[in-house]
Amino acid sequence: MVSVNTPAIGGQSFEELKQTNKHGAEYWSARDLQPLLGYSQWRRFEDAINRAITSCEQSGNNPQNHFAGAGKMVGLGSGSERKVEDFHLSRFACYLIAQNGDPRKPEIAHAQKYFAIQARKQELSEQLAADQERLELRKQTSEEFKALSGAARQAGVQDKMFGVFHDAGYKGLYGGLGGDAIKSRKNIPAKEQLLDRMNATELAANQFRMTQTRDKLARERISNQQQAINTHEQVGKEVRAAIERIGGTLPEHIPPAEHIKEVEKRLKGAVPKLELAEKDAGGLLGDTKNNEKTDKP
Repeated sequence: MVSVNTPAIGGQSFEELKQTNKHGAEYWSARDLQPLLGYSQWRRFEDAINRAITSCEQSGNNPQNHFAGAGKMVGLGSGSERKVEDFHLSRFACYLIAQNGDPRKPEIAHAQKYFAIQARKQELSEQLAADQERLELRKQTSEEFKALSGAARQAGVQDKMFGVFHDAGYKGLYGGLGGDAIKSRKNIPAKEQLLDRMNATELAANQFRMTQTRDKLARERISNQQQAINTHEQVGKEVRAAIERIGGTLPEHIPPAEHIKEVEKRLKGAVPKLELAEKDAGGLLGDTKNNEKTDKP
């Protein structure tokens, strides 16, 4: 059964496009993959493939094991066929193409999410993975903060009361501590944004508080400023109670994390080394180690 998370187009999914070569290794035709990833022009898709080849080299893996030039016969309107340029791609190559594709295409975003879950043995170092998770959560929380502000305005909160409204959410989640009090407790400089010093766990808790408040304001059609402020604080208390019930660390006890700008700087300067298992490293050649044993007299 094909997973609902599998990218698909025209009834065909990524896994259904998989083929097997003479080495018994799985591969995908770039021409088959092209429409799946939202590219109508081969030239544009080939650019993404070339970027993926460069990424493969930088990751310490041999592109020849993952990208093989090939030809593919395609039908013409006259009923005849002609040969067009193609690539045979390993699973790892498909992963890299998705990572190097046009992020504006929803198909690329879908594929990136799919490979983030499905990619085997293709993981960044633990530090880089943690950095990426935190940076992504920080971006999501920033967007959610803006969305919550919009919802608060629709619920009757005046601009001059936005500080009070957002502080109410912190007070509910942090046991009565507002934003400034949290910074003081954690020795965070007053000029720094609190969200920039939260680790992934703390960011996730605050993001959940924001999404639930936004939904509750809309669901209950709240249109009173004080009621909106009270709602935000109450949702914060509910999230705090949930953390307590499952035995999690209360947010005011979580130490301040490294400033998010330092994380961004580290990620920009990092060239990830993707260490593949023997079979995956062989890519289009299959399990090279076992093949060598089989070929010996």
